[in-house]
Amino acid sequence: MQALENVRVLEVSEAMAGPYCAMLLGDFGADVIKVERPGAGDQSRGWGPPFIGGESAYFLCCNRNKRSITLDLKHATGLEILGRLIERVDVLIINQPSRASLARRELDPETLCGRHPRLIYCSVTGYGHTGPKAGRPGYDILAQAEAGVMSFTGEPGGEPMRYPIAIADVTCGIYAALGILAALLAREKTGRGQFLDMALLDSQLTWLANAGSSYLNAGAEPRRLGNAHPSIVPYQPFRAGDGRYFIVAVGTEALWKKFCATLGVSGTLECDPRFASNRDRIEHREELVALLDGLFQKQPATAWLKRFLAAEIPAAPLQTVAEALADPQALARGAIVQIEHPAIGAAKSIANPVKLSGTPVTYHLPPPQLGEHTEAILRELGLGEAEIRSARANGAA
Repeated sequence: MQALENVRVLEVSEAMAGPYCAMLLGDFGADVIKVERPGAGDQSRGWGPPFIGGESAYFLCCNRNKRSITLDLKHATGLEILGRLIERVDVLIINQPSRASLARRELDPETLCGRHPRLIYCSVTGYGHTGPKAGRPGYDILAQAEAGVMSFTGEPGGEPMRYPIAIADVTCGIYAALGILAALLAREKTGRGQFLDMALLDSQLTWLANAGSSYLNAGAEPRRLGNAHPSIVPYQPFRAGDGRYFIVAVGTEALWKKFCATLGVSGTLECDPRFASNRDRIEHREELVALLDGLFQKQPATAWLKRFLAAEIPAAPLQTVAEALADPQALARGAIVQIEHPAIGAAKSIANPVKLSGTPVTYHLPPPQLGEHTEAILRELGLGEAEIRSARANGAA
């Protein structure tokens, strides 16, 4: 048994946020049908290189555990088939920002939730359906910029920096999945579905976390500190004598004393009034970091990490992606998923991190080829062979 067994999800979205949400639900056992445009499909199918067997690595990252059907939603027959699919599902995920466009096709939440009271309708857009920016197209980099995250990401004195991963998209996808799970639970109690209005900007704002709290409660605008922590020192990368970087995180006063003892500087740095408390170390950050930089040049990174591990001081190597995905801990935790794909052989992706003891995540379908399951899904809807041939011939499916 899986947690979302017998839950049916219809995904009418593309790129990252909506597909990521739908993939998570598929991991938990939902039957996910992905609707794509005939001929082109999800726009992320073209986002590359790299491409593997004609499939983009980008598309492969967020589309496992789904079936793909192609429908032209500008075609009356395609729209009619979509309507029949909506009648059969529990959850609809859609990323069309224009309410007017949705209303013209009777795909707006008011219409669909009125027709299907048990439907959970999840809209994923850049700005949501309310407010002065509602209806604008949204992209991850816009959310990163407007949420303020880029303003304090990067090196001191440098330019604003975008996270190189689509963090607004992924975060919105995770929150959307969380909201859908809550709505499914609520439906068990009330018998009714509901509308979820998810926005990239809203989701990205949650990344402000302690930085947002510092501004809201103390008026302190965060500034770019590179890899340093605004409230803890030392808590950053250091370069060892062999040129390799490692991280050390001295988050408490007890750890600071243990850190100084491990480095053999209890009689110097620990006694220095400039570094007596974390508040003092923040004030004299540059002096302390300069002293530590010189000290860490005396041994290779592996030697320092060995000493910190023995002293139970939080530290870690700064790994490349290749090193991270070959890390024994990651492998022991099942961090890499491998599913056989008809075009590329083994399709690999990063695993779902949720570890459920009774209803574990499973990986049963590879990212689908464009329209791979169209005819099977149409048959499930009750279309006969002649109807299917007609829909194919006129470009509706």
